[in-house]
Amino acid sequence: MDLMSLGKQLLASKLGSGADSGALSSALGGLLSGNDGKTDLGGIISAMQDKGLGSVAESWLGDGSNEDISSEQVREVVGSDKIAAMASELNTDEGSLLDGLKDAIPQMVDKSSSGGSLLDSAGGLLGMAKKLF
Repeated sequence: MDLMSLGKQLLASKLGSGADSGALSSALGGLLSGNDGKTDLGGIISAMQDKGLGSVAESWLGDGSNEDISSEQVREVVGSDKIAAMASELNTDEGSLLDGLKDAIPQMVDKSSSGGSLLDSAGGLLGMAKKLF
């Protein structure tokens, strides 16, 4: 299963059976894509480090258990404007969306990393490496 499918499945489970699969793909892609249109989980990790959540991000990258992130922390990392736009696009409330994202994003990062490194296919590796070193 690819990362976007995993994220879409996790969000759909939180938002309920009425969640439109195409809309979920589009919204999640817009939220997690870099300027080149590719999935950029490294950008999320960098934003987390900028917001003082580096240890949480490191737990997702490592092979151990993942630390939790709160809905408000997700809002800070992603940005209120993006959350509002995504909630509108999915015809859901921001609270439900944030609840889904706080579960989906850690699992997507965890599945795309092994031994603490994001896979090249996840995108954003160079940007993340610049922030870490």
